Amino acid sequence: MKKCYFALLLLFALSSYGQEVTNSNNPTAGEKSTFQLYPNPAVNDVVYITTTNNGKKDIIVYDVFGETVLTDRIASKTLNISRLVAGVYVLQVIENGETMTRKLVVR
Repeated sequence: MKKCYFALLLLFALSSYGQEVTNSNNPTAGEKSTFQLYPNPAVNDVVYITTTNNGKKDIIVYDVFGETVLTDRIASKTLNISRLVAGVYVLQVIENGETMTRKLVVR
């Protein structure tokens, strides 16, 4: 019985060793390193989104089920999130053909 448990443990260890390691410090392809979303977690009805260009941005907010809960186009840095209930969201910003994504927590 001990040999079976040892074999299962060894098999599990070897299978998990081959998993791909990602570096979360480096922005992924297409993401600007100067994209900022604050405050996060959001406690008020406004969050600020800054990028290098600070041009017009298309904003899409998804809930945890992948459904679109908010879409907006902003020319300033402020996004009104008063319609969002407390929870975790994915915020997607499209500016000049580039897409940037961040997690947004609303309290």
